[in-house]
Amino acid sequence: MAAAAAPGALGTLRASRARLAAACCARLGPGWRLPGSLRGPRVAPAMWARGWAPAAGDSAPRRGYSSDVKTEDELRVRYLEEENRGADLKERVKMNPSEVGPFVSKIRAVINEIANLPVPTIAAIDGLALGGGLELALACDIRVAASSAKMGLVETKLAIIPGGGGTQRLPRAIGVSLAKELIFSARVLDGQEAKAVGLISHVLEQNPEGDAAYRKALDLAREFLPQGPVAMRVAKLAINQGMEVDLVTGLAIEEACYAQTIPTKDRLEGLLAFKEKRSPRYKGE
Repeated sequence: MAAAAAPGALGTLRASRARLAAACCARLGPGWRLPGSLRGPRVAPAMWARGWAPAAGDSAPRRGYSSDVKTEDELRVRYLEEENRGADLKERVKMNPSEVGPFVSKIRAVINEIANLPVPTIAAIDGLALGGGLELALACDIRVAASSAKMGLVETKLAIIPGGGGTQRLPRAIGVSLAKELIFSARVLDGQEAKAVGLISHVLEQNPEGDAAYRKALDLAREFLPQGPVAMRVAKLAINQGMEVDLVTGLAIEEACYAQTIPTKDRLEGLLAFKEKRSPRYKGE
């Protein structure tokens, strides 16, 4: 598992150990880095499902309902390690206005890659997740935080708006009206407040080591690991795409995703393990 504190378009997911974990099975390709001076998590963006892979020149993946993964090194759990504490606002001041749009577009593309990883991702926030840091956390499937953590989309304080997906993902996470209130006010929430509005799934009292959320993320990842890798990928795909459509279409997506598990060796292994009263040995096949 790789550890992660990763920056965004503004502010940080940083310092007091704010981390991100990608859990369960996938295939990793060549490593990547955040654009410009935002040195960041070295994992592969290439864990695209077939049908989601970008076409030549595209910055966004195309829709599809297949979970096939094209790259090679098998991953069970990975942490994403961060080398930098976030966007440097002093650096941003020096930018020519013509540079700002492409800069933010690159950051948005990286955060979208995190959102489209075909494995469960967990953001563990033990410190600050402000601006782009929270946008990265919002791109994860699950967010956990210490009660002392601080998080918010604070861009309007600088007369800009969230540019890494925050205006779209926050309303989907907590509802439109409340998301507008938080973005309009640039309010910063602690862990308990974030849990109360549904921004995070779990809130923990901070421990002396300052890594309570990180440890909870590991516990969750350990719960995910025994499950069938193909099933995990298509379950995430079905949920993510189903949330963007009406119920009838969503059920059709579920049917298409379920069909992908039927011919797998793992499905037969699961049935055999149940019959033999033993733990299954899944291979992602």
